[in-house]
Amino acid sequence: MTQEVRTAVIGVGHFGNYHAEKFARVKGSNLVAIADIDVERAKEVGDQYGVEAVSDYRKLYGSVDAVGVAVPTSAHFEVALDFLNQGIHVLVEKPITEKIDSADQLIEAATRNDVLLQVGHIERFTGVYTSLAEHVTRPLYIECHRIAPFLTRGTDVNIILDVMIHDIDLILALVDAPVTSVSAIGAPVLSESEDIANARLEFANGCVATITASRVSLKTERKMRIFQPDCYISVDFKESKMTRLSAEGYLGQSHLPKINRSEWSFPETDSLELEIAAFVEAIVERTPVKVGGVAGRNALQTAIMISDSLQEHRRLVEASYK
Repeated sequence: MTQEVRTAVIGVGHFGNYHAEKFARVKGSNLVAIADIDVERAKEVGDQYGVEAVSDYRKLYGSVDAVGVAVPTSAHFEVALDFLNQGIHVLVEKPITEKIDSADQLIEAATRNDVLLQVGHIERFTGVYTSLAEHVTRPLYIECHRIAPFLTRGTDVNIILDVMIHDIDLILALVDAPVTSVSAIGAPVLSESEDIANARLEFANGCVATITASRVSLKTERKMRIFQPDCYISVDFKESKMTRLSAEGYLGQSHLPKINRSEWSFPETDSLELEIAAFVEAIVERTPVKVGGVAGRNALQTAIMISDSLQEHRRLVEASYK
């Protein structure tokens, strides 16, 4: 018989409500409670799934084995740390926290209490990324575009922590080398923080990546291009498609390369459900999570480096207009 994990979701706003749906559905998870500081919202979602609803998440100590933390980013650290210190497994939404020392404390608390800490970098659970990771062996240059129309939610943080961090995490996983240099430019358009930004990352192994993120565009696009010595790979995350071009010998007696083109289309999947299912399975099987605290910390550290570069560029621009 499969072990049942008693789960709860902390914070059931727009995205947290999806968490509740998945925790109620995935195998091995028994959703037993909802927590939100908005009492009426907690009761509304709790009634939807027939589970306990509380406004103070600390009331759940002792009655749950694992939680999904989907509160605003500013509260990630406090909520996640409290549960980790109670010996409760935690899946915390991205970014892991706002500060590096806070991320380090979460990692240390998970280790000390022998519980799992997973960070919600959802793109790692798409079929297209799983296949991409198998084809990327020696990336030399990576180019990413992640743009979308403006939405009011998510503007409590800048474009880096809200949108770009998805591609930051993917690139760090694919390159698997330390970042040695960062430069970035950006601009606030419809909010007080940057709504569009471009960053250039240089890595210790010589790879270079450029990332463009925008939440003030007229269309939605999530694409990545990878160039390496043996091939060129183009990925469309929105359409779940991947194309690979490589040289396979020559055309006749000429020196022109014969281009081999391979294309893949991946079935539509529920990445959030796969992410939560993997978290629950790791608890049951007592195996490491796919995206742990260290990966979340590394993505955060790079995001902060980019944000610092953005601010430096912003000060330069503002000074030029004085």
